[in-house]
Parts: sequence; structure tokens; C-alpha cells
Amino acid sequence: MLKLLSGKRALIVGIASHRSIASGIAQVMESQGAELILTYQNDRFKSRVEEMGEKWKASGVFPCDVARDDSIHTLFQEIGRVWDGIDILVHSVAFAPPGELGGDYIASVTREGFRVAHDVSSYSFSALAKAGLKLMEGRRASLLTLTYMGSERAFPSYNVMGLAKASLEANVRYMAMSLGLKGIRVNAISAGPLKTLAAVGVGSFRKMLAYSEKTSPLQRNVTLEEVGYAAAFLCSDWASGITGEIVHVDCGLHGVGMPPNEDLGLS
Repeated sequence: MLKLLSGKRALIVGIASHRSIASGIAQVMESQGAELILTYQNDRFKSRVEEMGEKWKASGVFPCDVARDDSIHTLFQEIGRVWDGIDILVHSVAFAPPGELGGDYIASVTREGFRVAHDVSSYSFSALAKAGLKLMEGRRASLLTLTYMGSERAFPSYNVMGLAKASLEANVRYMAMSLGLKGIRVNAISAGPLKTLAAVGVGSFRKMLAYSEKTSPLQRNVTLEEVGYAAAFLCSDWASGITGEIVHVDCGLHGVGMPPNEDLGLS
């Protein structure tokens, strides 16, 4: 039986551990027939990403610091030695200095923190697309990034990351318009809260997780595997008519205005 991503080559940027959203996406894509190349940010993550690459029989595992153009350029040079093209690029990267992700927004936000959050979490998606364009042209390629509902609504302690995610979502739309002429699609998944290394750095994360479980129509939190399923679909030929879209994979949380059966003491 032909798998959903048979014959596709997928670059996965942003794996930090087996609990990363990028890891869940890579696992599903590999199971659906995709060949993988993985990246790691620095030596701290190298061995664990190499282990995952070995498990998934990845074609390569390369370093890439998305905050540096020379590192991105070197990444695509290395990929070009292994593959003659890329069909899928997954961008699962977000960062803000720790002091920005706790307490009151105005009290914590700084010019430098604002710049770093937008550079790493949003601009890097454009930078990867620009550097990898020659390898994606003529292949009906698909680009995918990860966002969160903090782009649409204010969450305690999410602070400047919410602004960076809003920038990323606008980036998706402009990239979709720019690259659509070349037959390349660009989408995002807005995932519900998940226990990842990045998420636990947000001061109110445990409350966000509990609120999501209590409030979402499915009365639970989403899983890494479910995000991976949606990613595989969006990057497959089955989604050939979808671009510039933000797809919520959050057990329906984004559509709820008030928790069900909530006692507000108003009766």
C-alpha cells in the first residue's frame, strides 16, 4: 500500500528532544514514507538528534543555528550534497530570552528580547525558505511552521512570544503569496499546549495545560502524534489546494469562548 509521503524528502528543523513537536512530526512523516534530514542547534543537542536520525534512517543530521545566515547557508550546501531537492520543510523553532516569559508583559518586555523573539521565531522561517528555494523549485514543495493561540489572544506569561507568533502567522500568508507562483505551498499548525522543552519555559504553562484540558470540547490535550498526523496531511499531495492556512490542532480549544459546566458563582 502506497504511503501518504512516499517519495517525499523532508527537512525537519527544530528537534531538541523526543518530546519536541518536530520529533512527533518527523516520526509520523517517516512512518508515512518520507526520507528525512534533521538539524540540531548546537552540540548540546547533537547526540540525541543523531540517535533519532539513526532510528528513522535519516539521510543526514546537520547543525543549524537559524539565528545565523552563514549557518543556514551551510546547511543547504550540505543538503545539496545528499539530495537533489527538498519536498517538505518543517520549521519548528521558537525562542525568547527567559526573562521575557514570566510575569507582567510590560514589566518584562525589552527591546533586545523583542528583537530576538521575532528574529528566531518568525524571520528564521523566511530565511530558511529563501536559502532553500533552489532545492524546492519545481517539486510542488510544501513548507510548514508551528504556531500557538497566543498569537490571537493574550495569555499570562506568554508575553512577547505571542507577538512573535502573530508575526509568524503573517509571515505564512506573505510567504504563501510569494512562493505560490512557484507552486510551493506554505501553512502553519496552531497546536494546543504540549509538554515540550520550549513550553516549560513559559511561566504559566501548567495553568495553560490544565485550562486547555478542562475547556476544550474534547476535554483533553492534543498529542504529539496528532500534530504529526496533521503535518503529514498538510505536506502531502492530498492538501495540494491548501496554502496560507493556519490549521488549529488543539482539541477544539480555539473555538470555545467559555468553559463548559464552569461554575462562575453567578447562579
